[in-house]
Amino acid sequence: MNRTLLTSGIAALILSGCHGLSEDDSTVFRYNESANLSSLDPAHARSLEPMWATDQLFDGLVELTPELEVKPLVAKSFYVDESGMRWTFVLRDDVYFPAVEGVPGLESGRRVVAEDVVFSLNRIRDPKVASSGRWILDPVDASAPGDGILALGMDTVVITLHQPFPPFLGLLTTAYANIVAFEAVEHFGEDFRSHPVGCGPFKLAWWLEDVACVMHRNESYWEKDEAGNALPYLEAVHIDFASDMGAEYQGLMQGKYDFMSGLHAAYMEELLDEEGGLRLEHAGTVRLEKVPFLKTDYIGITLQPDSASEWNPLQDVRIRRAMSLAIDRDGIARHLRRGAVVPTQDFVPPSLLGELRHAHAPKQELVAAGLLVDSVRLDYPNEWDDVMLSTTSDYTDLCAALQFQWRAIGLNVEVEVLSSSTHREQVAQGNSMMFRKSWLADYADAENFLGLFHSKNFAPSGPNYTRYNEPAFDSTLDQAMLESDLESRLQSYRSMNALIAMDLPVISLFHDQVTHFVRNDISGWVISPVNRLDLRRVRKGND
Repeated sequence: MNRTLLTSGIAALILSGCHGLSEDDSTVFRYNESANLSSLDPAHARSLEPMWATDQLFDGLVELTPELEVKPLVAKSFYVDESGMRWTFVLRDDVYFPAVEGVPGLESGRRVVAEDVVFSLNRIRDPKVASSGRWILDPVDASAPGDGILALGMDTVVITLHQPFPPFLGLLTTAYANIVAFEAVEHFGEDFRSHPVGCGPFKLAWWLEDVACVMHRNESYWEKDEAGNALPYLEAVHIDFASDMGAEYQGLMQGKYDFMSGLHAAYMEELLDEEGGLRLEHAGTVRLEKVPFLKTDYIGITLQPDSASEWNPLQDVRIRRAMSLAIDRDGIARHLRRGAVVPTQDFVPPSLLGELRHAHAPKQELVAAGLLVDSVRLDYPNEWDDVMLSTTSDYTDLCAALQFQWRAIGLNVEVEVLSSSTHREQVAQGNSMMFRKSWLADYADAENFLGLFHSKNFAPSGPNYTRYNEPAFDSTLDQAMLESDLESRLQSYRSMNALIAMDLPVISLFHDQVTHFVRNDISGWVISPVNRLDLRRVRKGND
């Protein structure tokens, strides 16, 4: 029999309702994931797709609120000692793994204890697991008792760091730090990726790769709402894996899917008006929810030491400032991104600096930019070589717009379109004069953005792709990591962000936004700046 037909037949049988899910079931939340899933193991939740799925199946010690505050989850409380290096977490006593038939120790479920936390964290730093999240435990002191992660009885976990690192709690909000059941890991081995067991609001019912994944409500989930009702409200989550974004859009409009994330050319103009708002004809069906994303798109400049034999105009900060002034950020946001991005001149998103609103983007100032270019030409009257801007095919429209605007002030810029792998390698090795790139926060602290510019993080071993080297910046960031007072640390962050805006190793363009299209019958929807998916309080219809 044809393998495709066989797979389709199995899929049809499963999707027909053999697990109690019908197409009109108002307790089932449905969405599509065009990128598919490679694993349901939180140790490998590197991108948003597996994060969204694993967040339904697992909980961690702490979680990040939409206001970017860290609050307890499986840990009912936490505190750090005066040294800033010893973190203590006290666990709740009502968190349970669900029952799993055929897995010794889990046949009836069991309570989550401190040793589970120790096992889960040690697992992601085990080289055999090869977790992409191993880095979140880099601050942990492996020479301390318990290799830096110690269980004290059933209810207490102590984590010891090499040195103070205030953002450490934020690292524990990542999906990597979710708590797994060691019995399931040992029983399933490598197949734990498709047989995950955690203590989250849902549990896996089945997953047919490339077709669909269904999760059922975890009856033993501990969390309740303010009225004492058990969470989650939904009975199930159903995820399809259709790669056609047009089909996903149609599914949303027809009610097959309950929400859709992001913007795509297949439906962007159909859904949004020129100002980036939802078109009126769709208001009766869906609503648009947006929040600034912790992500910055920028143009990076590879800085050379003063002794470099070949001078190019980008090494003069006046040219970089002129290029920044020449950019029509508002126009780019409106015409190229349908208002789905927030123009900016700051590298760090304002929410991470303790600021509630985005500052207005700088206005395009071609006259001032041209005068700066003229002043540099007086100092360097010889003919300049063209400037080369490298990018990938996804951003040729943006780079063409920048090229046009820079030409207006007398700067000739050539755009080099590379494959993603080649572009990444050239930037890391310092072989790109200028490059388009973006930075997405791994955790909600400004240090995650500012660390890109510390001299110890020079690429290729670190993310300092520009080779920016400023002792005042380094010392301020180092000092901020010793500061336990949040407001004092934020003040240091603001001064470093201002220094980057003055020296311009990068020319910031815009902050992205989390964009969700949600069916109008969905309530309890939560949208956060890190774009995690929280379905605990979601209801459909009148439920």
